[in-house]
Amino acid sequence: MSETENTLEKLEIRLLLDGIYEHYGYDFRDYAPETLKRRIQNRVRNENLTSVSGLLEKALHDQDCFYRLVADLSITVSTMFRNPGLFVSFRNEIVPYLKTYPFIRIWHAGCGKGEEVYSMAILLYEEGLHERCRIYATDMNQDALKQARQGIFPLKQMQEYTRNYQAAGGQNSFSEYYAANYDNAIFHPWLRENILFSRHNLTIDGPFNEFNVILCRNVMIYFNRELQNRVHHLFYNSLATIGFLILGRSETIKFTPYETNYEAVGKHGNTYKKSR
Repeated sequence: MSETENTLEKLEIRLLLDGIYEHYGYDFRDYAPETLKRRIQNRVRNENLTSVSGLLEKALHDQDCFYRLVADLSITVSTMFRNPGLFVSFRNEIVPYLKTYPFIRIWHAGCGKGEEVYSMAILLYEEGLHERCRIYATDMNQDALKQARQGIFPLKQMQEYTRNYQAAGGQNSFSEYYAANYDNAIFHPWLRENILFSRHNLTIDGPFNEFNVILCRNVMIYFNRELQNRVHHLFYNSLATIGFLILGRSETIKFTPYETNYEAVGKHGNTYKKSR
């Protein structure tokens, strides 16, 4: 691609993102540029179009096309008990604090299809906290939320999830939490009795409650520094006085305006306690 073509494509992408924001209210303008470019180019090809401008026109007039684009730009891939060491740390370092509270609020921001939400519900059940806890599971992707509410995952993934569960300190047989139905594993409805799935867009929506724990793992790595700082502001204002923030492996509170407002917890390296 020539320099002129590259400059033109950058302009088209900017117009696409502005158009999406103005028409639909979804704001991707502060996502990491290279990630955006790669995913938008992929959607252009999949729509059998020849330019980003063509994608803008189609997305504005064809809502189904727009939602396909949102699905491309949203990160919804995860696994249950991903990074088991985090859940071990949660049991050892955070659960003792939570057991002193009469009621607990946990926010899973960017919950995707719900794998980590159900993982947390299982952990809380095993620690005797499920009945006095409300989990708020939010995402900007409506299709992902719909799948999360169903609690249905491919049965072929249960072997991997079982290994993760055991490494995360699981106390029971993992198969106790779901029923096998042909090619699917259907998690028991009681697990989601205290889960509220709802749409929330981290890029434009504000705080909506006070939380004891906020988990946002491997979401902000796709944001530029300005948007990361805005989201950290949202999380800081949403955490209770002694609240915990849990980020992904490649994410950190360091080099943000709130670095001195937290202290590291445990050995995981990406778990923080609000200290002031």
